[in-house]
Parts: sequence; structure tokens; C-alpha cells
Amino acid sequence: MSQAPDHTLSSLFVTEVYRADLTDMPDFQTFLEELDDTCRAIADEDEAGQNWSQQKAYLGYTSYGSLNDLPMRASIFEDLKMHLDAHALRFAEALEYDVSGGDLKLDNLWINILEPYGTHSGHIHPHSLISGTFYVHIPDGASALKFEDPRLTSFMNTPPRKAGARRDHQPFVYEAPTAGTLLMWESWLRHEVPINLSEDVRISVSFNYSW
Repeated sequence: MSQAPDHTLSSLFVTEVYRADLTDMPDFQTFLEELDDTCRAIADEDEAGQNWSQQKAYLGYTSYGSLNDLPMRASIFEDLKMHLDAHALRFAEALEYDVSGGDLKLDNLWINILEPYGTHSGHIHPHSLISGTFYVHIPDGASALKFEDPRLTSFMNTPPRKAGARRDHQPFVYEAPTAGTLLMWESWLRHEVPINLSEDVRISVSFNYSW
């Protein structure tokens, strides 16, 4: 007769990351190709964004510091926004947020084109509720997204984790996207893009939601 366990374990203060695959949407390949072409075209024309990226030592291009009207510039971004809005609401529901007193609002939407050997150092997204990225072009060797345990700065006298420790016990977790992957997380969660070891650019569209 087996003996009942003499203890219990509870998971408290869970950090959740939302992942969806948009490849099953109707005409996905056409949608993705148009989004890819549009991101590249805007990057070629946006001199202010090119200058901002250079000043910030971003190896590639981002429209973060130059453009905040992508859905009005190209209808493909309005199509993307429609999908993002639906998934942001689902994520908020999964987090059990009570958002009945207001609306989730897409505050920012920007293009990222990361060249080979480019990185994006660890950061959070202040003044936002939900942040995320939709992945447009992810060649072989392109960076995963790296998340950091939000308690990391509070660890004291902590030994290293055992080899093969559970994913939810790791101090850093990597999410490797493919073209069509959508990732969302709470905006306070620190994350970074490690070095792009691909020989091609890595293209994504990032965003912030407020409430």
C-alpha cells in the first residue's frame, strides 16, 4: 500500500506567456508576404527611423522612434491589428484581468528588422499592460526571445539549478518563434533578443497594449 505524501507544493505568482500560431488563418501566406514586403519598403523609406536606429546602436532598423501610425499607412497593418486585438483580449481573460471598466487599446505598433549579429538588450515596456511580437521573417539561426525570471534580482545565496531542471524553474527561458508566431506577455516582464546568428535579417512587428 502506497504511503500518502507528507507535503504539498503550490505555485504562486505565476508568470505566463501567451503563444499563438497564425499560420492557419485564411490566405496566411499572402498575408505574410505582403506584411514582409511592406515592412521592408517602410524601412527603406523611413530616414528618421534609420537615423534613430543608428543613434541607438540598433544593428538594423526599427520604426519605434519614428512612426506611430502604421495601420493608417498600410492596410496590412490594420489587418494585423484585428488579429492582435482578438488575441490580446484572450490573453487578458486568461490572466483573469477585470477589464470591464475600460478597453484594451493598442498604443504602439512598430517594425523591427534585425541584421546578422544584431541584438536587443534586456528591457521592459513601461506604462503598458500587455506587450508582444508577431514574427514575419525568421530565417535559420535567427534569435529566439529570451525571458528573465522577474525575481532574479531578489535571489540571495541561490545555488545553480540542476541540469535538466523544469522549464518553470529556469532563471532564463527562450521562446523560439517561426514565421506566423505571436507572443504576448505582461509588459513588466524583462526580455531581450540575443545575437542574430542567421545570415539573413530577422523581421518582426512589436506592440504595446494599455488599459
